[in-house]
Formats: sequence, structure tokens, C-alpha cells
Amino acid sequence: MLEFNLRDFIILVVNFLVLYFALNWLLFKPLAKVFKERETATKGALDEAKALTQKKDDAVAAMNADMAEARSNAKSSRDKLREEGLSLQKDQVSGTEAEAVAIIEKARAELQVEMLRARAAIKGDVEQLSEEIVRKLVKV
Repeated sequence: MLEFNLRDFIILVVNFLVLYFALNWLLFKPLAKVFKERETATKGALDEAKALTQKKDDAVAAMNADMAEARSNAKSSRDKLREEGLSLQKDQVSGTEAEAVAIIEKARAELQVEMLRARAAIKGDVEQLSEEIVRKLVKV
């Protein structure tokens, strides 16, 4: 059985205290230091990740704003060029129509002149032919 005596108790207490201080110095303090460093590193990494996330969000928002502005500028430029193109097209079409009308009027005038010449020529030929017809009929 076990006996309880003072000498064994003092040895146990001294042994406990030596082990406690030895383990504290060799194991507990280094482990606490490692845990603290790990916590600091983890916290620093999390803070850095939050900062990078915020920076990314700011950059994405700025990029989206720039893209919206670029789209707006492109749309206004496209609309302006379209209006200029339509205006140019209308001007060209009206100029071409005016030329066509002038050409048609000129052609009508030339046709009118040619028709008058042809009528005059035919009239002269008709008189000549009628005289020939009369001569031939009279000779018969």
C-alpha cells in the first residue's frame, strides 16, 4: 500500500516544481510564442486580404465607371456620325435628283427641238411627196 510521509511529499513537490519550470521554459513559452506569431501572421494576412479586396472593389468600380463613360462617348460619337452620314446622304441624293431633273429637262428640250426639225423635214417631204403623187396621178 501507499504510505504518506513528509519526505516523499517534499520530493514530489520539488519534482513537480522542477518539471513545471523546466516544461514552462522548454515547452510552454515557445509554444505560446509560436501560437502568438501564428495569430499575428493570420491576422496580418486577413487584414491584407481585406485591404486587397477593398482595393479590388475600388478598381472594379472605377473600371465600370470608365467603361460606362466610354460607352456613352462611343454612343454619342456613333449618333453624331450617323446624323452626319444621313445629312450627307440627303445632300447627295438631292444633288443627284437635281442633276437628273436637269438632264431630263435638257433631254426633253432636245427632243422638242428634234421633233420640230423632224416635223419640218417631214413637212417638206410631205409637200414633195404630195406633188409627186399628184404628178403621177395626173399623168395617168
